[in-house]
Amino acid sequence: MGMPDFITGSDLEDLYARTILEHARHPANRGRLAGANRRADGENPLCGDRVTVELRIEGGLVREAAFEGDGCALSKGSASMMTLAVQGKTVAEVERLRATFDALVAGRPADAEATQLGELRAFAGVRRFPSRARCALLAWEALKSALDRNDPPPAP
Repeated sequence: MGMPDFITGSDLEDLYARTILEHARHPANRGRLAGANRRADGENPLCGDRVTVELRIEGGLVREAAFEGDGCALSKGSASMMTLAVQGKTVAEVERLRATFDALVAGRPADAEATQLGELRAFAGVRRFPSRARCALLAWEALKSALDRNDPPPAP
């Protein structure tokens, strides 16, 4: 028998969970970012997750993004996927993406907005576990802080 023509909700959730775990195991853009001109830290004292987000913004575009930190699979997976999602976007586009992701995790996005998230829709299931929302949002909160800053990061 071949593959079914449809994916059930449960199968889709499993696929998304695997996507998050794959990013947690093999995160993209993890480490210091040479040439970063924005940096911010985030911490979740309830579970001990910590993240630092670094950006290189030029001409109103996020040219590069990276993160460092320790945390659970949701935290690392979210940070990894976030760095990929924001690169090459304008600061305004990144702000809209961040707000849409925040709404997704809280269970508030309009369907049209959620489709813009692509792979990040994997985090929709977090809304069923409000205590874990902070894990998924930690890197995004640090991203917002980094975007709001104009001071260069400290030298390594």
